[in-house]
Parts: sequence; C-alpha cells; structure tokens
Amino acid sequence: MKISSRFRSVAVAAVAVAGVSFASAAYADSGRINFAVYKAAFFVGGSGGEGTLTFHGHRYPVSIGGISGGLAFGASKTYFSGTVRHIRHAQDVTGVYGAAGGGGAVGKGAQMIVMTNDKGAQLELTGRQVGLQVNADISGMSITVK
Repeated sequence: MKISSRFRSVAVAAVAVAGVSFASAAYADSGRINFAVYKAAFFVGGSGGEGTLTFHGHRYPVSIGGISGGLAFGASKTYFSGTVRHIRHAQDVTGVYGAAGGGGAVGKGAQMIVMTNDKGAQLELTGRQVGLQVNADISGMSITVK
C-alpha cells in the first residue's frame, strides 16, 4: 500500500503542530492570585487595589488599576481570588485585561470572571463584593507585578 506524498506531508505537519502545542501547554505553569479592588462609578468609573501573586513558592505584590464606561454607578469593594494559568514567569501576569458584563450588588454580592491578557495569561477569578453598585459596562483592568 502506497501513501501519497501529499497525505504524508499533511500528516507530518499535523503531528508537528500538535507536538508544539502540547509542548507549549506543558511548559506553561499556573499560580494563585488574591487582591482587593475598590471601585467607584457614575457612568465612568475607576478602580484600584492591591494583592499578591503566589508562583513557584514565591509571593509577589501586585497592583491593580482600571477604568470602566457604560451604565455604571455606585461604590464597592471586591475581594478576588483565583488561578492564573498559562504563565512561564511571574511577570507574564503584568498586562491589561478587558471584560464586558453586567451585575449589581446591594450590601453583598458575588462575581466570577475569566480574562486574558496579551501575553496569554488567563485569570479565573471569583469575588465577594460589598457595597452598592449597578453596572452594564465595558471595563479594563491593568495588573502590575512589582
């Protein structure tokens, strides 16, 4: 049985791509992140906070800053906790993350969000929110590893 050279080339290329993808995924690592964010908004909002990234047994301080625009008003504090995936170095977490969404809290509330930056770092976060806030907006968050 003779296999065509075109089929063989496609098969070799597919195996090579799968190998590179697997190697990249296997090489990337994950860590834990915890931070608190204060947010205030009246159509345009601002947020800021700080926290800690734990990666390979080391703790790195992080600072958070952000803006939002849309239908938003109120003030709140949210405690986020979660996993950072697809990073090779702690500095890979540094970057701008964007999200569109809506929600609200009167007193206490909960949030869950997944965001990715331009380096491929993915945040999977859950949060506990306190305060009064209503939003249907587009927001951006900048995280800096110090």
